[in-house]
Order: sequence, then C-alpha cells, then structure tokens
Amino acid sequence: MKLVFASDLHGSAHYARMLPGIDEREKPERIVLLGDLLYHGPRNDLPRDYAPKEVIGILNGMKRRLLCVRGNCEAEVDQMVLDFPVMADCMALFLGGRMAFVTHGHLYNMDNPPPLCAGDLLIHGHTHVQAFTHFGEDNWYLNPGSLSMPKEGNAHSYMTYEDGLFAIKTVEGELIRKLCL
Repeated sequence: MKLVFASDLHGSAHYARMLPGIDEREKPERIVLLGDLLYHGPRNDLPRDYAPKEVIGILNGMKRRLLCVRGNCEAEVDQMVLDFPVMADCMALFLGGRMAFVTHGHLYNMDNPPPLCAGDLLIHGHTHVQAFTHFGEDNWYLNPGSLSMPKEGNAHSYMTYEDGLFAIKTVEGELIRKLCL
C-alpha cells in the first residue's frame, strides 16, 4: 500500500492546487491530511494565495482520495463545507506490521504521547517541521512538515509511505530524506 501524508495547508490555494499533481505523480491509495486545512490561524501570517473557498473546492473534488484528522484550526463550520470527515482527533493505520497513531499534533505529540506499544509510530503535523525521530520503546515520530508554511528552514513538503519506506519530499517530488522501517 502507498500513502501520501500532508499537513498544514492553512487555506493556501497555491499549495492546494499542487495536491492533484502530487496524487497523480505518487499514485497513492489514499492521501492522509494531518489537519489545519482552511484557516491560517491567529499566530501565522497569511499563506501564499490564501483562498479557503478555492481550497474547499479542490479538496472536495478529491474527497474519495482523502483521509483526515482534525487540526487545531479546524472547527465545526469547516465540516459543514467539506464533503469528507475532518473532525476526528486521531486515526490508527497499520503499516508494515506497525501501528501508526495519526493525529495533528496539538493534543498528542512527543511531549504528550498517546499510549503506544513497542514499535508503534506517532505521525503528526502541527509543528511545520519535518521529523524522523526515534524515541521510547523502538517508537518513531514522523512529521511531513508543512505544504504551505514550513518552519525552521524546511522546504514545502509532504511524506510518502510504501513497503516500509517513509520518504519526505518537496512539493515538486524531490527526495529530502528517507527512513526504512
């Protein structure tokens, strides 16, 4: 199974327009969105081409391809305009024999981890910073960074998973780093 993980779009129509191209290039079974889809948040500057209504149209056009968790910027009104579920705080995926706890990162994160068993993964966005961090009992924290507003000098990015290999890539598809589990 191949998945794409993307996070922190924050209403950027410019980067939302790249999602269909990422989908076409990577050909995943699903795209997992890690929250903060439409609103930029009070702590952030406006992202490039801030146009939440255009982002709504793009995402709704891809609704059958998307799995999503709620970010700290999502509200019930977002669910009213999006045609796919966006209000779950977390989901569990089983990837190559490992359980992946998938969330946005504002509730569960490295400082407040969910209950994990040895070998489980924690996948979240929220920080806008790419990460492959080993911790706990053979656990890994993975973060694809941000599509629209990366921080700490990171590139605009997403992450793929296929056959035990996680890869963080630029929005143009260039490999940044990889992790084989």
